[in-house]
Amino acid sequence: MDTILKMKNIRKEFPGVVALDKVNLELKKGEVLALLGENGAGKSTLMKILSGTYHPDKGEIFLKGNRVDIKDAIHAKELGIGMIHQELSLSPNLSVAENIFALEEPTKFGIINDKKMIEETKKLLDNLGVDLDPTDIVSDLSISQQQMVEIAKALSTTPDILIMDEPTSALSNRETDKLFEIIDKLLKEDISIIYISHRMEELFKITDHVTVLRDGVYIDTVKTEEVTVDELIKMMVGRSMDNIYPDKDFKYVTDEKLLEVKNYNKKNFYRDINFFVRPGEIVGLYGLMGAGRTEIAQGIFGILQKDSGEMFINNEKVNINSPSKALENKIAFVTEDRKREGLILSTDVKENIIMANIDKILNKFKFIDYKEEINTANKHVENLRIKTPHIYQTVNNLSGGNQQKIVLSKWFEIEPKILILDEPTRGIDVGSKYEIYELMIELARSGVGIILISSELPEILNISDRLLVVNNNTIVEELNPKETTQEEIMGIITKGVKNQNES
Repeated sequence: MDTILKMKNIRKEFPGVVALDKVNLELKKGEVLALLGENGAGKSTLMKILSGTYHPDKGEIFLKGNRVDIKDAIHAKELGIGMIHQELSLSPNLSVAENIFALEEPTKFGIINDKKMIEETKKLLDNLGVDLDPTDIVSDLSISQQQMVEIAKALSTTPDILIMDEPTSALSNRETDKLFEIIDKLLKEDISIIYISHRMEELFKITDHVTVLRDGVYIDTVKTEEVTVDELIKMMVGRSMDNIYPDKDFKYVTDEKLLEVKNYNKKNFYRDINFFVRPGEIVGLYGLMGAGRTEIAQGIFGILQKDSGEMFINNEKVNINSPSKALENKIAFVTEDRKREGLILSTDVKENIIMANIDKILNKFKFIDYKEEINTANKHVENLRIKTPHIYQTVNNLSGGNQQKIVLSKWFEIEPKILILDEPTRGIDVGSKYEIYELMIELARSGVGIILISSELPEILNISDRLLVVNNNTIVEELNPKETTQEEIMGIITKGVKNQNES
């Protein structure tokens, strides 16, 4: 294969941080190259340099043998480089078509040709197998639908090199399989792909080579077929990991119902919801995107107020009709979209940590006790092993894994009895995932009841004590994760989808 891209000795510094140092990357025409590393290893920074968002402080970039200085994102597109960002870069108030053709709208007599733009968008979406109306407003779409729009947007420029940064993090298994079909099609058109993902099974399905970074430094490039998962993990973290999932050596702390939901209903969102959680128990919710998992969680937290049904905490009936009421009852909810719903990216680490329970650090005059604020922030940074130069670092400058730890620490401050986690490890590396699993088990051991929503079946099967399968906005089956298989779960879901379509 001919080499289409070389990045040599790339260095990039930010205030207080060397993000990349002497990093190399080589991509061949028509191949899929995996870029692997822990959160904070420098993967996204390197790709932002390639896509024109950042400029390297040192190093060289060669495209098709010619040295280039990529000035900005527009110049990168002109050079044939497209990027699907991990964090969605869409304008929520614009339509699907307007997002896909932003700044490149087709015109007629100097006026935007809406008809042609909608037609071209429809072709792109049909090619992707995405059932969306080009006139749909992006803010009305689910995260997975927005991700497919992001993919369509990147492909609209017909790039020579396509960077995919965690493209499946918000996709269902079915949507992921569709994406792999699209990748096969692109390879036949000699498009080269740089693929970033923390899902190891994906790398072995679709990539040819793997380049590993650790702490901003180039470690090695290996053929995918000649390496094992354990070897890649050791290259990533610098040590061997005997297990990807820590052992939870107890099912629950006491055999009583901490939380019980009976006959919960909300028209068009969830129906006939019945389940319970014991102290120290991790109950998994699994289903395809759009099955109603998040909506059930939002109902429990009071975001989507129930039309009917009852909730009990420690056998006492409660009426959770708002998030504030949920917090009063020590229910915490870590949402799936940490950027939009879990953090204030423009503020620092300490402010994000204390925001959910600011009353805890007020002095007798109702002013913030800054000494207490600093002590609280430092405690969580240490306990959760948050990698940050200091607690005054702007959260937007941290890696996804460390941002997620800050979201968790924020909710830990309210000392929850019931913790809802919606995709807590989405877009996070294997080392950070392990640390979050350990935190979950530690909380469970202290008597916290945990509801875990995840799109990763191996995660649900290994971390949950009980598994609830969700389909068509209701719970259709309860399973023992230790006695079931991925095939059985998907069979239940597929059967439900088939019956739904036939009705």
